[in-house]
Amino acid sequence: MLVLGIILLVVGFVTGISILWTIGLILVIIGLVLWILGTAGHAVGGRRHYW
Repeated sequence: MLVLGIILLVVGFVTGISILWTIGLILVIIGLVLWILGTAGHAVGGRRHYW
């Protein structure tokens, strides 16, 4: 999710399409939250780890 968010951020920035920038930012934030929860030991989506 982080990688997809970063790709959308870059594509949105280069092409000037603001909706891609917004979706990419949201995906990056969600990916970071899931990554932090996974490394803290909380089960994410029924899994003990998330990567």
